[in-house]
Amino acid sequence: MKLVLASTSTYRRMLLERLSIPFTVARPDIDESPLSGESPAATAERLAAEKARAVARDWPDALIIGSDQVAHMGNEIFGKPGTESRAIEQLQRMSGQTVVFHTALALLNTRSGNVQIEGVPTSVRFRTLSDDEIRRYVAKERPLDCAGSAKSEGLGIALLDALSGDDPTALIGLPLIALSRMLRAEGVELP
Repeated sequence: MKLVLASTSTYRRMLLERLSIPFTVARPDIDESPLSGESPAATAERLAAEKARAVARDWPDALIIGSDQVAHMGNEIFGKPGTESRAIEQLQRMSGQTVVFHTALALLNTRSGNVQIEGVPTSVRFRTLSDDEIRRYVAKERPLDCAGSAKSEGLGIALLDALSGDDPTALIGLPLIALSRMLRAEGVELP
C-alpha cells in the first residue's frame, strides 16, 4: 500500500520524512472553517479526517494521513495569521497566557475504509512579551502560515515559558508517536 500525506505543509512533510518510509503528497481541497458550536478539538479532528477523505478517491489502495491543528485559549481560536499585523495581534493576545495547540491526526485505509483518529493536545505557556519582542520575532521568523503565529521548532521557542504534551512533534503539526502507533496497527513495519 502507498502512504499518502494529505497536506502540502512543508512542516508536516519534514516530520514525516523522519520515519524513513516512502510517501506521496496530495493536496486536500476542503473548507477549513469551524462549524457553529464546534469545539476547537472537534474542529481539528473533523478537519484531519476530511483532509484524508478529500484525497481518497485518487488513492484506492493507500494509507492516507490527514492532520490539522487548532490553537485556542478557551473558545478563542488562533488560526494561521496570514499577515504580519495579524501575527502581532495574536502574539499580543497570547502574551503571558497558556494556549492549547490541539493537533489532530487521521489515518484512512482506503482499501478497508478503516479510519483512526486521535487528538494530541500541547499546552504552551507564553512569556509576557513586549510589543518590541513580538515585532522583532514576527519580522525575523515570519510565522504567517502557522496556527498561533509561533514556530517552536525555530526562534518561537524563545517566546515560551513552558510547554507540556505527550509528543513534541504534535506542536509542529504532525504527531509522530501517534502516527507510528496507527501505522503499526495497519501492518506497516517501522524501524
